[in-house]
Amino acid sequence: MTDGFLKVAAVTPKIKVADTVYNAGEITNLILEADRAGAKVIVLPELCITGYTCSDLFLQDTLLNEAKEALFRIAKDTEDTDALVFVGLPIEKEQKLYNAAAVLKSGEILAFIPKENIPSYGEFYEARHFTPGNHASDVLHAAHMDIPFGTDILFACENMEGLVVGCEICEDVWAAETPGTRHALAGADVIVNLSASNDLVGKDTYRKELVKATSARLLSAYVYASAGDGESTQDVVYSGHNIIAENGTVLSESVPFTTGILYADLDIQKLRMERRRMTTFVPKKKHPYLTVSFHYEKAEKTELSRTFNRTPFVPADENTKTKRCEQILSIQANGLKKRLAHTNAKTAVIGISGGLDSTLALLVTVRAFDMLGLERSAIKAVTMPCFGTTDRTYENACKLAETCGAELIEVDIKQAVLQHFADIQQDVDNHDVTYENSQARERTQVLMDIANKQGGLVIGTGDMSELALGWATYNGDHMSMYGVNAGVPKTLVRHLVQYYADTCNQKEMTSVLLDVIDTPVSPELLPPKDNGKISQKTEDLVGPYELHDFFLYYMLRCSYPPSKVYRIAVQTFKGEYDTDVILKWLKTFYRRFFAQQFKRSCIPDGPKVGSVALSPRGDLRMPSDACARIWLDELERI
Repeated sequence: MTDGFLKVAAVTPKIKVADTVYNAGEITNLILEADRAGAKVIVLPELCITGYTCSDLFLQDTLLNEAKEALFRIAKDTEDTDALVFVGLPIEKEQKLYNAAAVLKSGEILAFIPKENIPSYGEFYEARHFTPGNHASDVLHAAHMDIPFGTDILFACENMEGLVVGCEICEDVWAAETPGTRHALAGADVIVNLSASNDLVGKDTYRKELVKATSARLLSAYVYASAGDGESTQDVVYSGHNIIAENGTVLSESVPFTTGILYADLDIQKLRMERRRMTTFVPKKKHPYLTVSFHYEKAEKTELSRTFNRTPFVPADENTKTKRCEQILSIQANGLKKRLAHTNAKTAVIGISGGLDSTLALLVTVRAFDMLGLERSAIKAVTMPCFGTTDRTYENACKLAETCGAELIEVDIKQAVLQHFADIQQDVDNHDVTYENSQARERTQVLMDIANKQGGLVIGTGDMSELALGWATYNGDHMSMYGVNAGVPKTLVRHLVQYYADTCNQKEMTSVLLDVIDTPVSPELLPPKDNGKISQKTEDLVGPYELHDFFLYYMLRCSYPPSKVYRIAVQTFKGEYDTDVILKWLKTFYRRFFAQQFKRSCIPDGPKVGSVALSPRGDLRMPSDACARIWLDELERI
């Protein structure tokens, strides 16, 4: 349960209709197996102790009494387990019959949760046998105990902060006003559903989307366990379709027509963070709720089967990635289109280096000009060679401008920078930060002045990863009049350029774009090596961008603490980066992220394209002088 991770299980036993002795044995075996696997919440189907399809047999005292005895045996036989277990059975109370979930923990029956919405249509005619549960909390006397009974009961873990579990049964999730909604607003972050949903053509898709959407709407986890093999097939068939979802994402789903156990690792900590940041999620209790406390005896670290996308800003699925790339380019181009039209700009001025970022900015600008019906020749692509410029990047910059139809302007800034060095008494052989930043600021001055001269806007090229790390010269490449790449992380820039290369249908354009993609990322502010190759590689200096983008996403979007980011990074990049390397760059990330906020506090406008952005006007309201000490101290304790 460390780091807020919780393993849960949705279980479908193979049953025999009305054979409570057999069913109890199957249920017990699966509970024990799931417990051994580390599951802390175990959910079984609706009425699984008897079978959902008993029909009028539910009116037989023999079946009802044996179901209750079977429950007691299951409780006794699982008393050494450490999971919160939900199992379905018919239960009688005050001469009325209820379709209920019994909630077990370490051999104790904590409560009974009756089904609230009883269907009476088509093949479902539960109203013939069962009475709907109501909101009032009551007690049911069983096994010489008064056991809580009612729909509005929550189960709160005493030693896992934030874990509160609510329960609903099958049809409840299909209702207009679901019990799960009440439970979530009353504090439940995990909703379980004991179901017996039959299989029909297309129903599995609808069921999956319903569970997925419910978890998103309630900012919760949702564990759905359905009846399967062994139910009567007199009129319908049950497929054991189990689903575990978390805030709109299906974590795991069973193969149709199988029995057994489906596992997933929930992130309770992340769910709590989502509710904190979502101001429209307002907790409230419409009715008095009973909260039943429970305690986990074993506080072992959850062994994760859950995986994390190593490139969280880039979809793994190729079709999704293609669609996403087109959408992002459209967002960028439409944002620039509006700004160009609003300012009545006659030109767009871009500094092109032959690198990825400036290439993407140029491609976006071309698209915006096409949308406005403007001549591409009004785009001023400015190349400004200096001490670190290599032949490869220079030639690619020139080819890009030519193939895009932009006007290429070359301004050699060497003499201007040397004059500046003389003015400020900077030794030209001292390749320090002044040596580097003087070039970056001279380039920005050139771009701004050309824009003034030609009535245009300077288009920024810097990306979100550089903003996160502060890898930009203040008032140099840090500044522009509209930053089209401000919402795009470095790992995504590469894919956007690749997408353009694959879809532009221009052989020459594709060729130059592929060479740009293959070029090492570099600011080219230091002289090249003797062989003319790039001497200054960004990722050698600040670390791999795939790591930094991973850190950025899980720190900012998920609010993971440093130790949790480290843990999932070690798991995700196992075999590629040693733990010491990951820790080194993670410390670099936090140190730079905090120290460089002052640069982000005054960045130009730029379009947001995803759920993570660094604009000081909305997405990241962070003080420029915040101290990173407690975050770095946590990493030192690893």
